[in-house]
Amino acid sequence: MPQARERTVPTNCSGFYHCVSRCVRRAWLCGYDKVNDKNCEYRRQWVEDRLMALAEAYSVSIYAYAVMSNHLHVVVKVDVVAVQEWSDEEVARRWCKVFPGSDDPEAQQARISNIAATPERVATYRDRLRSLSWFMRSLAELIARQANREDDCTGRFWEGRFKAQALADERALLAAMVYTDLNPIRAKMTEKIIESKHTSVHQRIVKIRAKELLRFQPVRPIAGMPQEALNLSNKAYLQLVDDTGRQWHRRKSGRIAASTRSILAELKIDPQQWDDQVRGFGTRRVTAMGALDRLIQFARDTHRHWLVGYGLARRAYWRAMAF
Repeated sequence: MPQARERTVPTNCSGFYHCVSRCVRRAWLCGYDKVNDKNCEYRRQWVEDRLMALAEAYSVSIYAYAVMSNHLHVVVKVDVVAVQEWSDEEVARRWCKVFPGSDDPEAQQARISNIAATPERVATYRDRLRSLSWFMRSLAELIARQANREDDCTGRFWEGRFKAQALADERALLAAMVYTDLNPIRAKMTEKIIESKHTSVHQRIVKIRAKELLRFQPVRPIAGMPQEALNLSNKAYLQLVDDTGRQWHRRKSGRIAASTRSILAELKIDPQQWDDQVRGFGTRRVTAMGALDRLIQFARDTHRHWLVGYGLARRAYWRAMAF
């Protein structure tokens, strides 16, 4: 049975989440539709452009994403603190960026001024700009309208609910990022991460090629609010993604290249446990990922007696202290 969104994504609480949104009846959002003999590959750019635009408006940070043929993965941090520091005019400006209403600059500025002068509307929009549900809704609605207009049809394009998994610690965040970036590999869309277009890992590679020094800098969000860096370099992350993807592609469970073992050793992660954790994101019922003590605290914070994911946490973390 689906859980109330509030139990997974508490209101007014910052956190990291892995989100998945699927098209209804597994319809083809992008790529080649064999049923209708139509290539909709260009739509993946629609989703990517909208995602980047929303990251500049909402109080969120995008750590990873993958736009697939009939679904979307996003790893995001919701920052409920930053939005409190925005002025009323800044809230109005960001909201009008999400929902422009008019292409006329003068009309747009007048709308911003009208919103900023209305405290009730500012308070409403401030809450929405820090809401994961509104972020995903703003992403899905525009794409649905564009696709339905192009397909000359009406009705739902996306499933009514998106799936959200809470990420309780940095290791869970890292595993969710790797899992997301490897989606095209697992779907056999490509065999090389460098060719995985419309993913965050492809965008990271493009940025590193343009500026080599980024290779040695720590991993940061792809877009959105600035956040503290993760405890590994971009080079180490790309190596980890590549070697994990090679392991999955060749179907050699638990066998990871020696170069990756050094990265995992630095992170105090056992290779087999890493494999278990990354694969765990494919389990639809898991609502939160992280160390067992973090999950227990998350359950308390969301007023639950139990979380689906305790067993995975025990398998993925039990030797971490000794590793």
